[in-house]
Amino acid sequence: MVFKRLLGSLGVGGPTVDTVLTTGAAVPGGPLSGQVHLKGGSADFDIDHIALELVAQVEAEHEDGEEERVVAFERFTVGGGFRLAEGEQLSVPFTVTLPWETPITELYGQSLGIVLGVHTELSVAGAKDKGDLDRLLVSPLPVQEAILEAFGQLGFGFRSADLEYGRIGGTGQQLPFYQEIELTPPPQYAHAVNEIEVTFLATAGGMEVVLEADRRGGLFSDGHDALTRFMVAHDGIQHQDWRALVEGWLQRLIEHRSAYAAGSSYGHGDPYAGQHGHEHGHGHGHHDDRHHGGGHRSGPSLGTAVAVGAAGLAVGVVGGMVAAEVVDEAGDFFEGDNDDDGDDEGGDD
Repeated sequence: MVFKRLLGSLGVGGPTVDTVLTTGAAVPGGPLSGQVHLKGGSADFDIDHIALELVAQVEAEHEDGEEERVVAFERFTVGGGFRLAEGEQLSVPFTVTLPWETPITELYGQSLGIVLGVHTELSVAGAKDKGDLDRLLVSPLPVQEAILEAFGQLGFGFRSADLEYGRIGGTGQQLPFYQEIELTPPPQYAHAVNEIEVTFLATAGGMEVVLEADRRGGLFSDGHDALTRFMVAHDGIQHQDWRALVEGWLQRLIEHRSAYAAGSSYGHGDPYAGQHGHEHGHGHGHHDDRHHGGGHRSGPSLGTAVAVGAAGLAVGVVGGMVAAEVVDEAGDFFEGDNDDDGDDEGGDD
């Protein structure tokens, strides 16, 4: 199992910690609230600090293939500097703000197979215990949902979503990984592309949308990946014809073959000037050498299938099997073994 509880030990009779998230499904850049419940041990203890650590299961490519690892991508100190009396029960409320690039884990209330968690670390007299782990659910921002809905209206289906360790060159990416949402094309695009990969890189001021097309080769040409990226704002969503905008993005991505030469040609200046769908640049080979280590990867084990209905992109299940896989594999993270040997690299990038 990849995600484990990572339990330390403060010794027999030490305090215990249980964190309860009260936000429900959060959104990127939004608040995450809850309470850390402490119960004193068999003696008084000085609590140095209480920290929350956001972690994610990501895929990392290397020369020998691909591996899954746990990456910490944010940390908050929410309390500390007090004495917890013997047997005392105490609750510490908190509200923190998620990074804008936090991946989304669900769409229309259905799991995308992305697994995020919140570790609670309790430090007592210099000893640290990651004694609690909670599932973190993240819904899309309104602009993200509008874009995915537009893809659905154009007939695209959801193939899978995963987190890739590495960086997308030429972007403002902040986290050490990025999310790819893989979509299958409808008949009118199937002759040109095998799939479209969508990456959202949100900030407080707007969002970069990176589109990558796994393109089909012709009789006398090889298929290759092509990409472009666009800038959108968070406001004025209801006034934008997202279907027309996304359709325009796709046409530029697929038809402007001459624009996909090797190297990057990203522009500069104010990325949010003008219309919501301003094209910021395009190029080929946008990922650094930690992405696409030769050949296109297969879909992740946690992938879910999506059926496209009248409402657009709607998450579905293939043969009733995918949802169970998501629950089982995510359970490796949230159930874990209490007797782990501590070899996991939970905080390593």
